[in-house]
Amino acid sequence: MADTVLYEVSDGLATITLNRPEAMNAMNTEAKVALREAARSAGSDPAVRAVLLTATGRAFCVGQDLKEHVGQLLADRESGSGQTMSTVSEHYNPIVRALTGMAKPVVAGVNGVAAGAGFGFALAADYRIVADTARFNTSFAGVALTADSGVSWTLQRLIGPGRAADLMLFPRNISAQEAYDLGIVNKVVPADDLAAEAQQLARTLAEGPTLAYGALKESLAYAAGHTLEEALEKEDELQAKAGASEDHTIAVQAFLDKAKPKYLGR
Repeated sequence: MADTVLYEVSDGLATITLNRPEAMNAMNTEAKVALREAARSAGSDPAVRAVLLTATGRAFCVGQDLKEHVGQLLADRESGSGQTMSTVSEHYNPIVRALTGMAKPVVAGVNGVAAGAGFGFALAADYRIVADTARFNTSFAGVALTADSGVSWTLQRLIGPGRAADLMLFPRNISAQEAYDLGIVNKVVPADDLAAEAQQLARTLAEGPTLAYGALKESLAYAAGHTLEEALEKEDELQAKAGASEDHTIAVQAFLDKAKPKYLGR
């Protein structure tokens, strides 16, 4: 992986760290490619049972690197190619698909401002633990753009279409506490404690019943776009698979033995 995104796997936990602190982790092309490949690697690696997405410096990610973006726009206008906005299909969409689609839990440890695509990456995680100094901003309308990175889908499912429209039409900084009150984030912790608490939370998930977590992700995503009857059928299908897993047998036996289960992730 490039230095703009760090990738490490240890004891079942893949840690993906956005690493352009001097640019508030703005996404230039190198960083977008590196993040896409890191997310794909984590999703396909059977040794990975959970993922922690975090960042260095004072920001989580402020979205698109506008300095690079302006240069690309000017080049597009001269050539008439229109290649600049292909970054949505080439980078942002695959990143979000990899994070939301992997059959293992993803934790976002948000250390600072998350704006635009950075907000989208945080929303693509299954659980968001954030520093009390973190801030969120949709940002898109502020630079005359529409939503990308899945924000149009994820945000309204967390807070409802009315509030989502408000935050997108009138971009503003949302504090960590307001984000918690709205239901955007799951937990707010003191900034100095974020790294340790996010690591511990993600590691707990990495030691859990991985197949069950993957099935829960699939079930929630499926139910969001289907009827109750269809969701019930999907639950039946996924529960049969979970029930046949080694981890389920381990869990039941541990319950009977009054012991803590030691899951294998299969």
